[in-house]
Amino acid sequence: MQYSRRDRVGDLLKREIASIVQQELKDPGVGFVTITAVKVSVDLKHARVFYTVLGDEETRRKSASALKRASGFIQREIGRRLRLRYTPEIWFDFDSSVEYGAHIEHLIQKIHSEERRDSDDGDRKTPPASGPALSENGEDA
Repeated sequence: MQYSRRDRVGDLLKREIASIVQQELKDPGVGFVTITAVKVSVDLKHARVFYTVLGDEETRRKSASALKRASGFIQREIGRRLRLRYTPEIWFDFDSSVEYGAHIEHLIQKIHSEERRDSDDGDRKTPPASGPALSENGEDA
């Protein structure tokens, strides 16, 4: 599989943006943000940065607002740190795939626990085998 320049630039941007968000942003509204992916346009002039936030809906809104405010600072830092012909314009998008994956995992665990409970109930409902033990040839032992 060929690893294109666009993919390499996206990986580099992901690493640098994550570092900037974790270490250099002073905005308390950012919260606990994790950069999950970066998609770069073919001409390398635009980058969509996908992120997740630990917390509730209010925390997510505050983080989205803080990242939007900080996008100019992050873009300047990227331009200063990386040697690219054009510094890509950065757009932040919330990545709901992590929440969706957690939801699916919860559903799978719920199904498994119900199956275990049903199989345990089935074992209890079956009466124990009683009567004389039979030998291998079918006669009473």
